[in-house]
Amino acid sequence: MLVNGDSKGTGVIIDYLGGEHPADVEADVCIVGGGAAGIAIARSFLGTRFNVCLIESGGLAGEDRNQALYEGSSAGDVEFNPSMSRMRVFGGSCNLWGGGCIPLGKQDLERREWVPHSGWPIGYADLEPFYLRAREYCQIGALDFTDGSFAESPFRSTLPFDQEKLVNQFFARSPILFGDAYRTELEHADNVTVLLHGNLLELKASADGRHVREAHIGALNGARGVVRARHYVLACGGIENARLLLLSNSVVPEGLGNRHDVVGRYFMDHPSGKLGTLTAKGNHRITRPYERRHIKGAPPAFPEIALSPQFQRKHRVLNGRVHPFGVEGPLPRGIRALRELKTALRNPVQNESALLEARLSEALRNAPAGHVITAPDNLGLTALKLGLGIGDLARACVHRLTDRPTVANSHVDLVGYFEQAPNPDSRVTLGAEMDAFGQRKVEVDWRLTSLDRETYRSSARMFGEEIASAGEGHFELEPWLAHDDAAKPEVHGTAHHMGTTRMSDNPLTGVVDSRCKVHGMDNLHIAGSSVFPTGGWAFPTFTIVALSMRLADELRDLLTTCASTGLL
Repeated sequence: MLVNGDSKGTGVIIDYLGGEHPADVEADVCIVGGGAAGIAIARSFLGTRFNVCLIESGGLAGEDRNQALYEGSSAGDVEFNPSMSRMRVFGGSCNLWGGGCIPLGKQDLERREWVPHSGWPIGYADLEPFYLRAREYCQIGALDFTDGSFAESPFRSTLPFDQEKLVNQFFARSPILFGDAYRTELEHADNVTVLLHGNLLELKASADGRHVREAHIGALNGARGVVRARHYVLACGGIENARLLLLSNSVVPEGLGNRHDVVGRYFMDHPSGKLGTLTAKGNHRITRPYERRHIKGAPPAFPEIALSPQFQRKHRVLNGRVHPFGVEGPLPRGIRALRELKTALRNPVQNESALLEARLSEALRNAPAGHVITAPDNLGLTALKLGLGIGDLARACVHRLTDRPTVANSHVDLVGYFEQAPNPDSRVTLGAEMDAFGQRKVEVDWRLTSLDRETYRSSARMFGEEIASAGEGHFELEPWLAHDDAAKPEVHGTAHHMGTTRMSDNPLTGVVDSRCKVHGMDNLHIAGSSVFPTGGWAFPTFTIVALSMRLADELRDLLTTCASTGLL
């Protein structure tokens, strides 16, 4: 039940915009951020003796005024819009995700001597037990997995490749949105308080800057409050985690955890761009095995074409994958009419949340644009077209029975998605503009290195030629990849923000240690992909969840030890 709250605030969801709210909340653990990481940690405390306060700056649905708090500026050579790559709402940006879950590979975690600043302070064995647990949280079933892939037999035969160059790796698709799936569970927990529309304004530290004393929060209606806890966890994403540390500067001027100027550095995404065009006698034979449309009776895992670890080592490049997108040829009259009719009959988007989600989803769309169908003004004319195109529909049915696309593809676009090299000059800082709370907005300086560019050039032609050979087709490289290192890469981000509070046992090169605790502080921890030292090509959410569960275990052990020694 959503309530206005009281001074105890346990077992309820309290909306700070509701008019009544507690001035102060006390808890054993304060989690800032109600996305995949924050909810995973909160759930890990269900049924324990410890109280949790989960703070979410958004509400239960998207709102423009909350989204505006994500606005910022771009300073790098590659344009970056901070407000259109995140969503401020309970459940986090995963309200927009495609559900992709896949573990990192062993080589992704290792130090690679050709990749500067690579290497995690933990190994695959440290993550594996939490990957196993993350399957239940993501509700993908008890799928087995291997190094960097789920171990699934494909529904359709994948293309055969030279394993020294390319491999087929399988990801699973989660069917849930975390906020929707676990809201009721948290709402009825005796030991969890959820604060909606509560924005962290500052983590107030002790005089020596080594201990967080309290979290100051506020809402856009002017409400203010304080959360006091034994331990604090920032779980606000790869950009906002760094911004909040930098804004918490009333005691430590450079920001908490930033004594060595590492907070905000090493910002990474998964750069993506079109690598070329492929044509073949049967384009569908290339695209069909890699479609993400769920088929009844098929395993809930989907293949992706990725660089083999051997190729990465031999050619000294970063990890990456490519996806073949079929681009439809001219639409037959009957098919177009049927699609127009379906569009016309859909319920129109009417509320602010749906409009916001649609706008952000459009901004995050990575596939090449296809045919855009708008609702027709005259349904009668559409019905007439449908009748005149009955032969087109009959042929489409035959195609479907023979596992061919309804409309033939004119060609295939190969779109690459790449690991980004960690770079200390690629960073998140505080800009000069202020938000609605009078706090400095974020500025993102997203930079690519020569290793990034070399990876695109070295792998693009190989991707294209190997896939063309396997599919008996012809590949044409995009012009920007044929140029030298000075050419501007035609890539964009994929909203996988990583690295800004990276994990390292050395405080000179990282913000958190191998247990995700901020260096030099005894009760501040960070969850999410901001702690990733490198990101491979893998969708980050599955690893975010695994690391969050690992951190939750660590926090429970710390609190249990304190309780057993009488310190609680």
